[in-house]
Amino acid sequence: MLEKIKATANFITERIKSKPEIGIILGTGLGGVVNEIEIIDSIPFQEIPNFPVSTVEGHAGRLIYGKLGKKEVLAMQGRFHFYEGYSMSEVTFPVRVLKLAGIKNLFVSNASGGLNPEYKVGDIMVITDHINFFPEHPLRGKNIDELGPRFPDMSKCYDKRLQHKAKLIALEHNINIKEGVYVGVSGPTYETPAEYKMFRILGADVVGMSTVPEVIVARHMNMNVFGISIITDSGVPGEIVEVSHEEVQEVAMKAEPKMTLLMKKLIESI
Repeated sequence: MLEKIKATANFITERIKSKPEIGIILGTGLGGVVNEIEIIDSIPFQEIPNFPVSTVEGHAGRLIYGKLGKKEVLAMQGRFHFYEGYSMSEVTFPVRVLKLAGIKNLFVSNASGGLNPEYKVGDIMVITDHINFFPEHPLRGKNIDELGPRFPDMSKCYDKRLQHKAKLIALEHNINIKEGVYVGVSGPTYETPAEYKMFRILGADVVGMSTVPEVIVARHMNMNVFGISIITDSGVPGEIVEVSHEEVQEVAMKAEPKMTLLMKKLIESI
């Protein structure tokens, strides 16, 4: 595994001839951040050695190298999910590669279902913490000491400094943002009303099918993480309606310009 990670990171580094320190993972319907990037190179996932291939609609499936403002970035337009049939090591493989390719700050985004009754569909939430409800842990198995410790601390998963900066930027640009806890589940089904209720009782504000494994692995490798979520449907009692992937994408794309502005300004401030 370590040899594969190093080989893939070397492939990317040799191709782009640089080592950017900022990585971005863009979730469902949130690929528009790419429009703000001055693209220098774009590599389809299938051309990257050892990379899985995204199978979900709304995930373009390419790695983009370019400049966002004056900052060099590596952006994954699309990600891999446990529900697609990948193992946790495959889901998180790109995060390992990004770290070895030079990334120190990782920005992750996703679409989620709202659990907090004070949150509305279309709201943007800065992730302050998470609950891992996946049936398999991304660090299960033999630990690779070169990548991180056997028992990594998870008390500060999401960087407080970046959260504070995001709040200031949101205030400056009149963007209403929420803060809260994201619970990660395997999917691919959306939750039942009883499951929504359970996750709310457990302390979650939103629920989604990604992000948590990537963040665990990023922290295992001592990367600074900033997470942001667009609430695309509601799991609040009395507000639950049937939801489709297409509707989730549509809501995400409507809220995306605000998220894009926030992410761009935040990255420029580092």
